Amino acid sequence: MKKPFYTYLFILIILLSFSSCGIYSFTGASISPEVKTISIKYFPNQAPLVQATLSQVFTDALKDKFISQTNLTLVPDDGDLNIEGEITDYSTKPIAITGDQTAALNRLTITVKVKFTNKFDETQNFETTFSRYEDYESTKNLSDVEDVLIEQINSYLIEDIFNKAVVNW
Repeated sequence: MKKPFYTYLFILIILLSFSSCGIYSFTGASISPEVKTISIKYFPNQAPLVQATLSQVFTDALKDKFISQTNLTLVPDDGDLNIEGEITDYSTKPIAITGDQTAALNRLTITVKVKFTNKFDETQNFETTFSRYEDYESTKNLSDVEDVLIEQINSYLIEDIFNKAVVNW
């Protein structure tokens, strides 16, 4: 009895996946096989304007990104990869002024300073500041849209940090 073509194709794909070098993933992360752990420290809010939950929300989201998008194990200290830093700015300001000198839009900006270290490849180490913003209508109170804006800005910042740390394109 002949086996169908698809059976052979499936077996070939499985064999090829086991023979790869193991440093690429579907997320685009390029992590050396000897790297097994990551430690991500709490990001304190050192901004002049402090939003009470921002530090915890940001730190947890950053951990979630690395846990869900890599095979790394999160450890409290001394990981093969280490990320630490602080929130240095959390501010809102008017950006689109209308003819009658009122703001049509406001901008919420969050800036984080990040230090990344790789135990196995010091050439990948960096200390960088990342900043992202979202605009909102001036007719809305910041407190009414703040949670949604923080979630959006955090996702951009975390994607930037993730890409710089482990997506070496």
